[in-house]
Amino acid sequence: MKKSNKKNILISGYYGFDNFGDEAILQTLVTKLKKSNCNITVLSSNPQKTSKNYDVDSIRSFNILKVVWNILKCNIFISGGGSLLQDVTSLKSLVYYLLLLNLALLSRKKVIIFAQGLGPFKNKRGAFWVKNTIKRCTYVSVRDKKSHYLLKKWGIKSDLVCDPFFDIPLPDANPQGIVGVQLRHTKTLNINYLKKLAQYICNNFKNEKIELYSFQDTLDLEVCKKFGEFLSENEIKYEIICGKTPLEIIEHISKLEYMVAMRFHAVLTAVRYGIKTLAISYDMKVEKFAEEFKIPCLNMRADDNFDKAFEALKQINTKNLFEQANEKKFNWQNLENIIG
Repeated sequence: MKKSNKKNILISGYYGFDNFGDEAILQTLVTKLKKSNCNITVLSSNPQKTSKNYDVDSIRSFNILKVVWNILKCNIFISGGGSLLQDVTSLKSLVYYLLLLNLALLSRKKVIIFAQGLGPFKNKRGAFWVKNTIKRCTYVSVRDKKSHYLLKKWGIKSDLVCDPFFDIPLPDANPQGIVGVQLRHTKTLNINYLKKLAQYICNNFKNEKIELYSFQDTLDLEVCKKFGEFLSENEIKYEIICGKTPLEIIEHISKLEYMVAMRFHAVLTAVRYGIKTLAISYDMKVEKFAEEFKIPCLNMRADDNFDKAFEALKQINTKNLFEQANEKKFNWQNLENIIG
């Protein structure tokens, strides 16, 4: 029997949790890898859904025996994208992702860190573990200057790339004058801030249709419902967009005229369409993105200037924003060279 020349690729990341950004990145990566004659397996918290959505093999992330077996039989182990290597979310998640990386390295596999953001780290141990793992990897790419600088400081070579989402083909824009609001749960988002934001949405867009976006229902949906209550108090009608696939969410966003958003990939999607966008930064990556594309940004602080932010939102040149966003292209070259 002729031996197959197909390479076995194992992908690890925050998959199967119905998180819009991570699922969209996985879609981009899988689409690219399928062009390279590969057998693809994805570690997921919901392997049945992942297998169905992307037409790949998938195993449960915490089925240790199967995970170890698939690491042993793979040729290439890919970790990413997203912000996996940090200890702010939890130390357990960092240990888990580092354990997988080190198992792959000990098994002498080619190991790729794919378009990740590193940190932040609450303690030096986390940073030390990450440094001593990444320096042994075959290829490292990061999606922000801070991570790139950190690796350079550690003496580790890496490529600075844009977010892979820039490589996803989007449906044509179909603006219908709708205002989108995308919110997520975070400790710094309190009720008073939500009420103030709702009041400004009501004051500025009282005659427009409002859509509230839940990008990950376990974290976003309750916040959207609470925000909707505040809109109702001002007799503003709204619709909650939830339980949708990434493609369905993108199709909704393609109809927007304005977007007020917290999540990085909500802001990114809107900007790619040239939609007038106001970012709300719960994470430095959102603030840095807003700076790069010169869109207004609130920081969830008591001194946020809502009047200035909403005025700047209305003044955005959509044509310039669209052109700037669509100049960015993801660089696949080094990844392709490794996969062969």
